[in-house]
Amino acid sequence: MTDAEAQLYTDLAALGVAYKVHEHPAVFTVAESAAHNDAIPGAHTKNLFLKDKAGDYYLVTVPAEARVDLKALPAAVGCGRVSFGKAEDMERLLGITPGSVTALAAINDAAGEVHFVLDASLMAAGLINCHPLRNSATLGLAPDDLVRALTFWHHPPLIKTIPILEPA
Repeated sequence: MTDAEAQLYTDLAALGVAYKVHEHPAVFTVAESAAHNDAIPGAHTKNLFLKDKAGDYYLVTVPAEARVDLKALPAAVGCGRVSFGKAEDMERLLGITPGSVTALAAINDAAGEVHFVLDASLMAAGLINCHPLRNSATLGLAPDDLVRALTFWHHPPLIKTIPILEPA
């Protein structure tokens, strides 16, 4: 366990957040994680690390099966045209690598350089599942507790209806 992950659990305990950790083999994509999702209750998530034309960074968390409409996203969250952020920027700003992307990485963004966005549909879930800063486990917690943790780390999330593309 890394120091950052240990701090994550310390902070969640200090906030009185109930959570459950499910260990599993490392997964790098939503498709790979699907093999484990049936055994883990709650909403499973996908995270997009994005950069807008002004140079601002966003981490957008949506249901795992969602296909985000990146052209419509800027109007929904109030930013400029977006593209995917570089892996090295994600590692520098959030201390995580591709495959381990999670809203919980807000704990590592002390400079406040990343805006966190949660899809409004996740707020209706009993549990939201996120990686605990590594892709070999899934941590489930209540939506309101995720918002409390993000706010505690000075990243109150923007909760918006994220535009989704229709299934192909």
